[in-house]
Amino acid sequence: MSGMGSGTPTAVHAVVVAFYTAVTHQLLAIFALLIVASLAWNVLRNVQYRRAVAQGRVDGAPAPSAIASEPRGRLVLRLAFGVLWTIDGLLQLQASMPLGLPSGVFSQASAGAPGWVQGVVSVSVTNWTNHPITMAVAAVWIQLGLGALLLVAPRGTASRAAGLGSAGWGLVVWVFGEAFGGIFTPGQSFLFGAPGAALFYVVAGVLLFLPDRAWCTPTLGRRVLRAFGCLFVGAAALQAWPGRRTWTGQPTAHSTPGLTTSMVQQMSGTHQPSAFASIVRSFASFDAAHGWGVNLAAVVALAALGAMFLTGDRRVARLGVAASVVLCLADWVLIQDLGFFGGVGTDPNSMLPIVSLLVVAYLALVRPGAAPVAVPAARPSRARWFDERSSWSLLQWAAACCAGAIVLIGAAPMALAATNPASDAIAAEALDGAPVAVNVLAPPFSLHDQYGRSVALADFQGKVVVLTFLDPVCTTDCPLIAQELKVTDALLGSDAARVEIVAIDINPMFRSPAVLRAFNSQEGLSALTNFRYLTGTGHELQALWKAYHVSGTIEPGGAMVNHANAFYVIDRFGVIRVGLAGDPSPSSAVRGSFASLLAGQVDQVVHQ
Repeated sequence: MSGMGSGTPTAVHAVVVAFYTAVTHQLLAIFALLIVASLAWNVLRNVQYRRAVAQGRVDGAPAPSAIASEPRGRLVLRLAFGVLWTIDGLLQLQASMPLGLPSGVFSQASAGAPGWVQGVVSVSVTNWTNHPITMAVAAVWIQLGLGALLLVAPRGTASRAAGLGSAGWGLVVWVFGEAFGGIFTPGQSFLFGAPGAALFYVVAGVLLFLPDRAWCTPTLGRRVLRAFGCLFVGAAALQAWPGRRTWTGQPTAHSTPGLTTSMVQQMSGTHQPSAFASIVRSFASFDAAHGWGVNLAAVVALAALGAMFLTGDRRVARLGVAASVVLCLADWVLIQDLGFFGGVGTDPNSMLPIVSLLVVAYLALVRPGAAPVAVPAARPSRARWFDERSSWSLLQWAAACCAGAIVLIGAAPMALAATNPASDAIAAEALDGAPVAVNVLAPPFSLHDQYGRSVALADFQGKVVVLTFLDPVCTTDCPLIAQELKVTDALLGSDAARVEIVAIDINPMFRSPAVLRAFNSQEGLSALTNFRYLTGTGHELQALWKAYHVSGTIEPGGAMVNHANAFYVIDRFGVIRVGLAGDPSPSSAVRGSFASLLAGQVDQVVHQ
């Protein structure tokens, strides 16, 4: 056993440096892409001008377009969610994202949910844990790319593709990142963010993907408002449901706080500017003293707003949208605490997307777009598509191509990483230090294995040896190390036949082969045909501990030994080539990372 911390820091310096280095490298690639796009734009403008002159349009002006202006509601929707995706992408640049997101966001989102929901979310936890840098960088560029694409592509295929991409990525985030927005988790509430912010990104993406004709009548706006009416009425019913602790605050300092009070108190403790913390703490105190009244106001407001949206009347809808904006912004500040503080906040939570969609729905209701009117063409219809495009339109087209490429710069590595079950070594290397290159003859040994058979280092000549030290009665680190050794053996694949994994007993009190066999059986090491657990006399073991610079002390009141976790990679000639100070962590952010680090070092020695 060694002195490990209880968890993993979310902002380990080496990981943060690797994260920002990867972002910088991809940013340089994006700059190069922008240069290529600008050159393409200039080439298209020159081609367009020459074709215009050849067709007799001496001024080189493009032919008139028959495309109607973008409907006001769609314009607001596109710009609002373009800004929101951009904000989300910038929030992904926080230093704690690579190591902090699995435990700080994904696992917490699924806490208390049914087992099948936790199983779904565990996919994202595993992938992010295995590849923290790749996943964190990919999330940055996917969201920045989607935001840019929405902002620069007002109409046509590119704009609809932006909507489809927004809906697709939003759905991924809603399922794997938000655990279905908490709708299957007891104690969730509309006021806290259910049914999940990402779900509203999905709705926005679907609306943007709709053909232009869908925005040319009030029907779309009316349907969206009625959908929100159903959501608000359902939220009111859930908020009023008895037995959910929504009707209580915290009458005394020793009583259990109600759901809203507990949520606001938790948010007030988030690391944030003191001004915001003071506002949230004040509301927490108010809700603790007046929990019943606060909940009654929330229930009445949600039910009334839902009924107003269900009417479909324009004047009532206008009043409902205005009141909803006030309610949502108050909830965003007082209860959701803006949503993005704490170091792992990935978005501003649900209220801003809801406000955006409500405003858009009202605009679609009262100001639907005009159907496109054909304008007589001043050129043959067989002319190329860019003959009718202005310089500004060509610039938008080039920018849209760049934004789509940025999305792919993030999505492609993420997809490839998700298919790779092996963990990246960066987390373990950051916590334990880089492997040390060594070139000394390994101290020889002659001991007995778990079956009582004589085993010497010379017996492994021609094979690479992974040597470490284990306590057979340890209940903390050594079982974790055993699992890492199993993963290491699996990662070696066919090279495992050229490797021997050897552990030497570090506990002077428990040295019998029977105890070693019990440990192997308990940890599943018996299944490894190339694993040896060695023991010997007290004098023999002490001499080896000294030779390999490993020391330990028996823990007070127990039989375990507190020792440093050391690993040596010995080549086929008996020379130590690599030394590692391993400290496998129980944290999900590092689990498996050390095995990848060790397997990589072994693989290098095998192929030397």
